[in-house]
Amino acid sequence: MNTTELVNKIQLIIFDVDGVLTDGGLYFTEDGAEFKRFNSLDGHGIKMLKDNGVEVAVITARDSKTVAYRMKNLGIAHFYQGQSDKVVAFSDLLQKLNLSADEVAYVGDDVIDLPVMTKVGFAIAVANAHDTVKQYANLITEKSGGHGAVREVCDFILKAQGKFDDAMKLYLD
Repeated sequence: MNTTELVNKIQLIIFDVDGVLTDGGLYFTEDGAEFKRFNSLDGHGIKMLKDNGVEVAVITARDSKTVAYRMKNLGIAHFYQGQSDKVVAFSDLLQKLNLSADEVAYVGDDVIDLPVMTKVGFAIAVANAHDTVKQYANLITEKSGGHGAVREVCDFILKAQGKFDDAMKLYLD
């Protein structure tokens, strides 16, 4: 099956957080408060996916109030944090959304993402991903996590599914 056929089946895309939605850095204030940097272009890409019928989920191994706030801000209903075994959340999503694994794409950057990446229909690694993760990817982004990789993926899916031009009409008409 070629890339277009694989991507046309995608009904759900799952994103990791650290290294995908962020640059992977862990930033702390003197008193231990954590903060993260998200890319606004990525956020708008996620909105366009959702507006064009692609479900979006986030699975992360870490617990973070900052990430929970960002997911709420983006309107991501399928948000799992504290998931050291991401397959558990993945299985829950398949059941909840009545999907098969080949209807799912996953974007990751580190080996903790491999158990899900090796099960989905379309696996994506960001440019700054671990070399082993890249070996299992159907697509490797040109941009790094936290620096537009997610938007690149969103645009890629919309284009492959023939939805990009319609999505742009909202901004160009």
